[in-house]
Amino acid sequence: MWSWDAFLTYLTAETLLQGAVTTIWLTVVTMLLGLILGLVLAIARGSRVLPLRWFGNFYIWIFRGTPVLVQLIIIYTGLPQLGVRLSPLWCAIIGLSLNEAAYLSEIVRSGIMSVAKGQYEAARALGMSPAKVMRVVVLPQAFRIMVPPLGNSLNGMLKTTTLVSVISVEELLRRTQYAVQIDFRVLEGLVAAALYFLLMTSIWTLIQSRTESALNKSHRAAPNQSEARDLQLESELEGVSR
Repeated sequence: MWSWDAFLTYLTAETLLQGAVTTIWLTVVTMLLGLILGLVLAIARGSRVLPLRWFGNFYIWIFRGTPVLVQLIIIYTGLPQLGVRLSPLWCAIIGLSLNEAAYLSEIVRSGIMSVAKGQYEAARALGMSPAKVMRVVVLPQAFRIMVPPLGNSLNGMLKTTTLVSVISVEELLRRTQYAVQIDFRVLEGLVAAALYFLLMTSIWTLIQSRTESALNKSHRAAPNQSEARDLQLESELEGVSR
């Protein structure tokens, strides 16, 4: 039968709190690395260099076409056979980052494509290098478009981290599994872990909502900002041509 005492013990247990902390920082690190690699993949897929486009498409085909759990197990068991021995935590970071990059690259690519091509052309005509055009002109505008899907991806990653318990990473689920082995109150322990996840995702949803509202307010405060930037670039271009 259900035991409220056991449930409250799990809910306030230090071991579950430590597991939640591990889940949070593992999510943050994985998302940052995945976003960096996703940006590289997005640029590669949009490149005029055919091998780079092939590599980007092949990478996404592999990592989106196979389960992340299988990828984690392959990395965890396959690297030692190649002479590379890493801790389970590093295997989790590598596996989750590589997998997430395949999905984040599509978000980044969509954000980049949402920027008007005229701004690329005007910036290039002013003598900006492709890297500077991407850093100064494109990415700041694309970021506002990318925030909602990136926030949803982070929310999903908080829950995806439970898969790394299979390779012995002591995140929240793994810590819960250890805890319930003492008195075998499995249901109470898992419900307590579920409440931790619910709390973390709810807090992030609130942060994401506030961030989106702030970005939308700033965008409404300057509704003609992109048009003004276009006019400025065009006027500078005309000055250069004269």
